[in-house]
Amino acid sequence: MLADCRRSAVHLEMRDAYGIASEAAEFAAWKAGDDSGRYDGTGRRREWLDLVRGAVSRGVVMRRARIVSEPVSEYIKYEHAGTPLNIEAGESVRWLPRRQASDIALPGNDFWLFDERVVRFNHFTGDGASGGPEVSDDPAVARLCAVAFETVWQRAFPHHDFKV
Repeated sequence: MLADCRRSAVHLEMRDAYGIASEAAEFAAWKAGDDSGRYDGTGRRREWLDLVRGAVSRGVVMRRARIVSEPVSEYIKYEHAGTPLNIEAGESVRWLPRRQASDIALPGNDFWLFDERVVRFNHFTGDGASGGPEVSDDPAVARLCAVAFETVWQRAFPHHDFKV
């Protein structure tokens, strides 16, 4: 969906851990002290980073916000360590401690919002594996997600200011 996006793509992540199979080996290596995968823009993450660069070069503004519990989980430390590659590719990334999100009306799932009109919810199983996407172009759903994201974005800390 990012390939068809023209103006904006925002992503809200709200889980403290994900169990994505494609990153399991890299996460295990990181936990064992090998963080080289988190800084490797030519490895597993290259396809995504190239997609981001392509979107940004077309003029798409890409923003990602993460709501996290504190103290942060090992997985969030892992995400934080790899975020400089996202920023290098053109994403803006912010972090919001969960305690500062208690009064924000949030959708029940992580989501992408493309061009403020199409929402792609990311569903996850209890152990963090992908449960498959759900797409909505309902204007009320897009509005809910846009308001939630903007509220989080206003409160959140830029990546370089958020210490884990």
